Amino acid sequence: MKIALISDIHSNLQALNSALSSIETHNVDAIYCLGDIVGYGADPSPCIDLVQRHCKGVVLGNHDLAVARNEGTDYLPRSGQEAIKHNRAKLSKSQLDYLASLPYTLVADGCTFVHATPKSPENWVRFDTLGTVRDQFDHFDTAFCFVGHTHIPAVVADRLGVFRVRAGSRYIINVGSIGQPRDNDPRLGFVVFDTETLSHELVRVRYDVEGAAARILADGLPKDLASRLSRGK
Repeated sequence: MKIALISDIHSNLQALNSALSSIETHNVDAIYCLGDIVGYGADPSPCIDLVQRHCKGVVLGNHDLAVARNEGTDYLPRSGQEAIKHNRAKLSKSQLDYLASLPYTLVADGCTFVHATPKSPENWVRFDTLGTVRDQFDHFDTAFCFVGHTHIPAVVADRLGVFRVRAGSRYIINVGSIGQPRDNDPRLGFVVFDTETLSHELVRVRYDVEGAAARILADGLPKDLASRLSRGK
């Protein structure tokens, strides 16, 4: 089965539209979203609508929870907190209820999907040390666990010396970010993965960064949320 994995859209409609157009050319069987549909950007409502329409499965991100229930907002930077308030005001009750209903973890098509980490996904831990990563493999049963949260694409195997996806190992794969990449590359990123052949492709696509930044500024959101898009960080 050929699947596309998207994450960290962050209300960036321009990026999401470009990602979905690109995904169409890959002829995937399903799309999974790894959370943070909202936050930071200016267009949460149409982004939620598109995710509901196109994605087979969706998990909860920390910004989704902050917008839906105002939980964890204090842990975000000030610009992120302002965006949470902005996004919440733009959503209908049904959209807020949808975000609040999303699961922390989803297992489907032989894969595990989670926003941050399979161990205690509600704590929003970041993979910032090798020890943190190694500890995660005991907390999912599938061969592949797909994550987002850091906005930085990566592949980590359960044993040393494995540098590409292949049979015989287990993997945690960070799929990068649609709406706010942070690996010094402003192009949106997502992963296309074949569960049978184990083909793994990180897809990078240019999108209308200027348009997304203009929407942020037009809605009165902090300027740094707009300027960082062109820097990819």
